[in-house]
Amino acid sequence: ACRHIRARDLNRHQSLHPSRPMIQIFRSKGIPSESEIKAIGIIQRATAYFRENLTQDTTAEDLVGDYRMLKVALGAIGLEDDIANKAFIRKVLESDIGDSASLVNRLGDKRYLKLAQAFRNLDNTEGTSGKVTEAYVRRQFEKRVGEGDESYRLALNARNEMKAFATRTSSDKTMWYEVLGNKALREVFEGAFGFGSTIANLSVDRQLEEFMSASERILGSSNFAQIGKDEMTDKLLTRYLALSQIQTTTSTNRYSAALTLLSGRVD
Repeated sequence: ACRHIRARDLNRHQSLHPSRPMIQIFRSKGIPSESEIKAIGIIQRATAYFRENLTQDTTAEDLVGDYRMLKVALGAIGLEDDIANKAFIRKVLESDIGDSASLVNRLGDKRYLKLAQAFRNLDNTEGTSGKVTEAYVRRQFEKRVGEGDESYRLALNARNEMKAFATRTSSDKTMWYEVLGNKALREVFEGAFGFGSTIANLSVDRQLEEFMSASERILGSSNFAQIGKDEMTDKLLTRYLALSQIQTTTSTNRYSAALTLLSGRVD
């Protein structure tokens, strides 16, 4: 449906907040800042407990056996829904990240690889716990943003992911395959590119071609070193949010029209 949105509609919606930083929009909606989220008691206690209990001797078994620590570890990566899958998470943590045939490298969702990498070397526990707890707070912020508008949460997540992608040395094709396998990130690109759900019916290689072609056409590049730059990321997210708003407005109008028709029939 997005492919058929008229250019003037897109331009009108993109101009709603032309130069307004996302954080200002969140504040106007009453969403607390990341620093305010960090100061919430339950989050302070969770991060403090994690920092105090992560040591150089912490094993995968220790981590999955401590619910409070595991909750922070998984929450930092966006895998909190896996909190009950302890046996699987332990296998991920113990997987050999240097072996391309290992479990963690065969999984399409690269968040598991990030999890394994985060706890691979615990010599610097202060540095590891700092990165994990910072990521956990950021995810909690995104979660609260999503309570008001899921599209903003996805946009925030995509912004953070793009910053990380821009600094990596992996090939662009490798990173595009990661986008295809990352549900939250994929949704942003699909929305910005105007793809419908039927694109998932294509072969993975064909999907890759479609995504890269759309990126060249709409963003001007399919290179993540370029897409990760602030200006291009803003272009991606502005388009995604604008199209999401158009879809929401259209769906609401259709729903209201349907109710009117039904009410007319009842009368």
